[in-house]
Amino acid sequence: MVQEWEKGQIDDKFLRDTAINLLAAGRDTISAGLCWFIWLVARHPCVEAKIIEEIRSSFRDKKEACTAFGYEKLGKLVYLHAAICETLRLYPPVPINHKCAMKSDTLPSGHHVDSNTMILSAIYPMGRMKEVWGQDCLEFKPERWISDTGEIVPVPSYKFMTFNAGPRICLGKNMSFIKMKMVAAAILCNYHVQVVEGHPVSPCASVVLHMKHGLKVRVTKRCN
Repeated sequence: MVQEWEKGQIDDKFLRDTAINLLAAGRDTISAGLCWFIWLVARHPCVEAKIIEEIRSSFRDKKEACTAFGYEKLGKLVYLHAAICETLRLYPPVPINHKCAMKSDTLPSGHHVDSNTMILSAIYPMGRMKEVWGQDCLEFKPERWISDTGEIVPVPSYKFMTFNAGPRICLGKNMSFIKMKMVAAAILCNYHVQVVEGHPVSPCASVVLHMKHGLKVRVTKRCN
């Protein structure tokens, strides 16, 4: 975008595409990811308890723990970060990514690709492959993202492709984590969320992985 501004080549189409990109990438994907996160945490009380314990132990008092979430303090919430990563592995907001070859090339696998060939990366099933994530790949297990020293395990972007990979990795990746952690921490610290019994939850086949029937929950104030 900077290059376009410098060249003076900004037109209505470019502005339109940029605006749509910001709306799609910065709003719908985060809201979809948070819905899946809330649903998964609600189904795993032990994960919820660990997140709340981490939040409260990372702040000086209970009031601060439930109201103040600055950038530096969010960085202390390792287990919350791991739980969000695990959510995005199982339910990537953008389930399929595509690339188009500008010229003929050969992939590292040895497969030849002609120019103008569309290549699809099926991110949703990749996050559920035993060959990639192990025999427990279908389990919601935040611990897989935490090392023995209590730090987030660095995972190659070509393995965890939720934010794309390599030179095309999402520029808003860090900002997305900050926003998701801020909202998730504020909700879980202040409220108990319970999914309505019998409410069907399934992915909707679309560009963004929304819940097909939405998410119906009961929310109660948490006693601090």
